[in-house]
Amino acid sequence: MYTQRPWTMRQYAGFGTAAESNERYHELLRNGTMGLSVAFDLPTQMGYDSDDPVAHGEVGKVGVAIDSIEDMRVLFGGIPLGEVSTSMTINAPAALLLLMYQLVAEEQGTDGAALNGTIQNDVLKEYIARGTYIYPPAESLRLVTDTFSYCKSELPKWNTISISGYHMAEAGATPVQEIAFTLADGVEYVRAAIAAGMDVDEFAPRVAFFFVARTTVLEEVAKFRAARRIWARIMREEFGAKNPKSQMLRFHTQTAGVQLTAQQPELNLVRVALQGLGAVLGGTQSLHTNSYDEAIALPSAKAARLALRTQQVLAYETGLTDTVDPFAGSYVVEAMTDEVEAGVQALMEQIGSYGGAVAAIERGFQKSEIERAAYEVAKSIDSGERIVVGVNRFALDEEEAYEPLRADPSIEAGQRDRLARLRSGRDQAAVDGHLAAIRAAAGGTANVLYPIREALRARATVGEVCNALREVWGTYQPHDSF
Repeated sequence: MYTQRPWTMRQYAGFGTAAESNERYHELLRNGTMGLSVAFDLPTQMGYDSDDPVAHGEVGKVGVAIDSIEDMRVLFGGIPLGEVSTSMTINAPAALLLLMYQLVAEEQGTDGAALNGTIQNDVLKEYIARGTYIYPPAESLRLVTDTFSYCKSELPKWNTISISGYHMAEAGATPVQEIAFTLADGVEYVRAAIAAGMDVDEFAPRVAFFFVARTTVLEEVAKFRAARRIWARIMREEFGAKNPKSQMLRFHTQTAGVQLTAQQPELNLVRVALQGLGAVLGGTQSLHTNSYDEAIALPSAKAARLALRTQQVLAYETGLTDTVDPFAGSYVVEAMTDEVEAGVQALMEQIGSYGGAVAAIERGFQKSEIERAAYEVAKSIDSGERIVVGVNRFALDEEEAYEPLRADPSIEAGQRDRLARLRSGRDQAAVDGHLAAIRAAAGGTANVLYPIREALRARATVGEVCNALREVWGTYQPHDSF
């Protein structure tokens, strides 16, 4: 019997201020989570400071607001960064948040070589499904490959990218589309890194993926199995990877938020348990379980704890990790795996015919395909062909009252005050010099992470650093759909 390694349990708890999020992370650690998942608010994801006019009304709403290294110090205060694994959901400005994390760890006395975690850093899917991009695709890929190179030298245990199909699935992608579009993006990143002069076996072992787990358990298991087959073959045959770790498809899984309902929200506990079960049976290395109230608002402390307890029941009471690939040899799952694999291969070949993932993105291909799939699902739910318990079947005449958790609107004013104090108390001439160095590196071929690190150390803000890059690289303007 081959034993499966237990997955890393992760849970989100960050939103609002760094101080509030810090309290929730400590609570999760006391409750037995093995890793932290950090989501940042929309202004941070878009590279804007909390006092920027475009940030108004969004500060701290869907994640924690981080404007400078001072916020990062508060967020991870009292958390030994050399002993925990942290996953950060951040893409366009991923390098900045990683560098601030490294600087805070160094202040704690922890060398970068000891840090363990993941940055999502998958900007290509932003052009497809989420829209939190900043720079044009080519410049975004430059920042990604600079991060690969930087981490090889400075943060060797860090997973430098988590190529995400999750957000595509949440936007409506089918399992076949989720895998095909994600792996096609992966191919693009590998090509970009090789074109930048890196050896495939130098960076590929730190590449990870991020998928969804739906309630269709057997199909999800087949999806994960097919994805592993395809990625191993691509890395071995197309890119000549020799290191077995370069051929591994290591992936984090999050349960499907899009399948959770505001109606009868307690049913989401059952849905999340089934989704988590499929992820574990499919061999995930890392798992996040959604809270049952996430279809209504930000998760309450009780809901986040129940989501963590769901993982703990799966880990400690089911024996799921007693064997690797428990469905191997099952006629149904093997047939479904072959079917998914064939569908993924066909879709990836179509993307290849357009010139690769970036060229297809610029034509709007992936986005249009996902929108069509989402429309078909919506029609099937409206018609009753697809049953959603509690929504179009087995509904209640009257729903129980539920008081959702809301972010405090005073957060924005507090962040603006913090920024004002930061700017008045720092060496502005030093900051300006570091921002000039960033612009010079962005206009040349030097790795931009080194001047960014020094700017952040001098207390430059996220918005100031991103604006320095905007001045050189510009911003992306989306094209019409395919």
